[in-house]
Amino acid sequence: MKNKTKDTRWLTGVALMAAIVILLAFTPIGMIQLPIIKATTVHIPVIIGAILFGPMAGAILGGVFGVCSMISNTMTPSLLSFAFSPFLSTTGIVGAVKALWISVGCRVLIGVVSGWLWIFLKKVKVNRYVALAVTGFVGAMTNTITVMGSIFLLLMKEYAVAREVAGAREVFGLIMVTVVSSGIPEAVAAMILVGVIGSALLLAISRVSS
Repeated sequence: MKNKTKDTRWLTGVALMAAIVILLAFTPIGMIQLPIIKATTVHIPVIIGAILFGPMAGAILGGVFGVCSMISNTMTPSLLSFAFSPFLSTTGIVGAVKALWISVGCRVLIGVVSGWLWIFLKKVKVNRYVALAVTGFVGAMTNTITVMGSIFLLLMKEYAVAREVAGAREVFGLIMVTVVSSGIPEAVAAMILVGVIGSALLLAISRVSS
């Protein structure tokens, strides 16, 4: 009976977090359109879900985020949407597979990394708020580094054409600009929000459990 109750709570919790991911993904506060790429806050419930419910839940929520990103980039494309939507691929099936990895696979990794990092930090008895903040920062940077790194490794030529630059050095420079100007602020915001929201939710869950 206890296991069944625990499973029900897990499913309910993951479903609730997935609903939040979807809500954020299709509202302006979740996908903020910048001149070149869409900055996001959708990774925050993915990270929090991974902390509360484990790496598997994080992977599921990351997958939901990825599918939402793919739909958003298909329906309202930007300059780099070919990297996030298989339907906008400029290089056929191969490009579509790459876009699926970038839009969905990289987002699954957010939840997996966040979930396991949280477990590790708890095991080594790091202060809870510090652990939450670190997990938030690393989870957000996982999103930025894997997405932008995959674009560089898998779609460098297409990116160069889209941005009208010559070669690998220029592409790398533009990607680093995105990481610094968008990725780091996203990670700092995630560090603060995951720390505050995660701490409150963990406290509430502990009170309910007791």
